[in-house]
Amino acid sequence: MFLKIKVTSENDVKNLFACIKSKFGKLNVAVNCAGISIAAVVYNQNKDRVHSYEDFIKVLTVNTGGTFNILRLSSQMMAKNEPNSNGERGVIINTASTAAFDGQKGQAAYSASKGAIVGMTLPLARDLSILGIRVVTIAPGLFNTLSLNSLPEKVQSFLANRIPFPSRFGSPDEYAHLVQFIIENHFINGEIIRIDGALRS
Repeated sequence: MFLKIKVTSENDVKNLFACIKSKFGKLNVAVNCAGISIAAVVYNQNKDRVHSYEDFIKVLTVNTGGTFNILRLSSQMMAKNEPNSNGERGVIINTASTAAFDGQKGQAAYSASKGAIVGMTLPLARDLSILGIRVVTIAPGLFNTLSLNSLPEKVQSFLANRIPFPSRFGSPDEYAHLVQFIIENHFINGEIIRIDGALRS
């Protein structure tokens, strides 16, 4: 089932979960992948231009706020599940980025938004532990996405060659495999897992 929503809209997200409840009866797993980015230095001396405050807030609102919006309302729905043999009612997996730790020039907004997701992982896991809901964050490096594929081929090759091994972009299947592993391993909670081919900036 596909539904187009704005992750920053409370009404949209509430409607999303109402549809899930109507069609499936319950929710066991939520995977947050909200992510927009801009490239801008804080001050461009040559053009005498400062980073747009509006753009900075927009990136934080979508990436961090949108993730939290989905998370808080999914936890409400999961809390109504019957616990399994581990006492677990659900798992919420958020997506940060290695930019949360190794942000590049021009990534202040994006790095801040993903750093916030990293920072709230443990408090959220502790908040929801009493309900038997786990919270885990994945921090991907360079992955084969539409945004990376839109870059010139020379730029893509340069970026891929910076990754120690394997020297290529990550694939969506590898991300999905990690999501599956987190779902199936019930002792992983409150953790940030990097998946980046050992890339460190």
